[in-house]
Parts: sequence; C-alpha cells; structure tokens
Amino acid sequence: MSDEVLVSVEDGVMLITLNRPKAKNSVNLAVAKGVAAAMDELDSNDSIRCAIITGADNTFCAGMDLKAFVTGEMPVIPGRGFAGLVEAPPKKPLIAAVEGYALAGGFEIAITCDLVVAANNAKFGIPEVKRGLVAAAGGLMRLPRQIPSRIAKEMALTGEFIDAARGYELGLINKVVEPGCALDGAKAMAKLIAANGPLAVIKSKQVIDESQDWTNDNMYTKQTEVATVVFTSHDAIEGATAFAEKRAPNWQGK
Repeated sequence: MSDEVLVSVEDGVMLITLNRPKAKNSVNLAVAKGVAAAMDELDSNDSIRCAIITGADNTFCAGMDLKAFVTGEMPVIPGRGFAGLVEAPPKKPLIAAVEGYALAGGFEIAITCDLVVAANNAKFGIPEVKRGLVAAAGGLMRLPRQIPSRIAKEMALTGEFIDAARGYELGLINKVVEPGCALDGAKAMAKLIAANGPLAVIKSKQVIDESQDWTNDNMYTKQTEVATVVFTSHDAIEGATAFAEKRAPNWQGK
C-alpha cells in the first residue's frame, strides 16, 4: 500500500487509514488506488472478517482533493468509483470510525460503510453545491435511502453540516462516543462481527443490501437464492454443535 493509505490486520479485522493529514485526508488518485487495493484484499482473504476505515490525525476525510481536481485528476477507479469504494462496496462488513469532519466525498465514504461510529464532535455534510459541484459519489442517491428524502434534500441543497447527535437521531450513525474514541468503538463492534460465522455475516449483509430492490412478490425467493448456502454449510452444523456442547465455534467460512 502507498503512504497515503495505511493498512494493517489484527485478529481478523483490517484497519484502513486515510493518511493525508495535511490535506484533511482528502481523496486523490493515490488514495483511491490504495483503498481499492485494500478492498480487494479484504474480500479475497478468508482470514479477514471485516474492516474499519478511518482518517489520520483526528479527521476522517474532507472529500475530493480539489487541488488535484483542477489539474484534471479524478480519484475514481474503474469498477469501484470514487475513492476506490463507493460504487462497489466490499462483500464483508465495513465500519467507518469518524473523528472530526466527514464532508463531501468523505461523507459519501462514511455512508457507503455498513456501520458508523462517530465522535460526538464530528461533523457531516455534502457541501458540494457551495463549490458548484454535486455529491455524485452516492450522496444524492444513497443518502435518501438511509434518511428521509426531505432531510437528504436539505443537506444536498443547502450544503450545511449536521453534527453527530443529529446523525444518530436520523439513523446515519450507530454509536456516538467521546472525542478520540471512535476507532476504539469501531474495533469493539468489529470484534463482535469477527466472532460470528463468516459466511452467515457475508450473506446477511448481502440480503439486507440487495433486498432494497426486491418486491413483495419475489423477496423470499430472492432471499432463498442467497441464504440456502448458509443453511447447508459446514459452519451451520458447527454453530449448532458448538452451542449444544457449550463451546466456542470453530468457523471455516464454508
């Protein structure tokens, strides 16, 4: 990985750190490439159960690097989109640990994640209209699926920020913690996920994500197509057996 994106793995949890603190961890092409590579590793490595993405120096991400943008550089990876992430999130859970500001593309990275842990002084927003731009990395499409459309429109059209308390109230944030504790909170959540059956976790996330486009008529058929592999897996038998034997399960992810 490049210096712009730091990646480590511990106890089955990948930690991805956007590492451009002098630029408020804004996303340039190097960051997008680094994140895309981390996503590839996350989904291809069976020993990694989930991941956390955060920013260096108590700031999550200020969005696209506008200085790079005016030179013609776009921080977009074919097939993965902005920041190497927003158009093709990983199949495994991804948690955002937010300190400071998650703005514009940084906010869009956060709402692409499955879970969000934020410091109580964190700020969120899509202020692209203030720069004559639009929140085209998911802010205008993903956000209205996560909060009421009128609130999404307010954020998109005014460009004003919301704080962590408002984000939690709207359901954008899973947990609000003291400043400096977002990463610890995300790690605690990741530990809970990593202890579960990996195949069951992946398929549960898949059903939740994909079922937004299913109809009442086909949703159970679609769910069966995704979930059957779990009920016929080694892990399903192991989980039931471990429960009966009052021991920790030995997951194999199959």
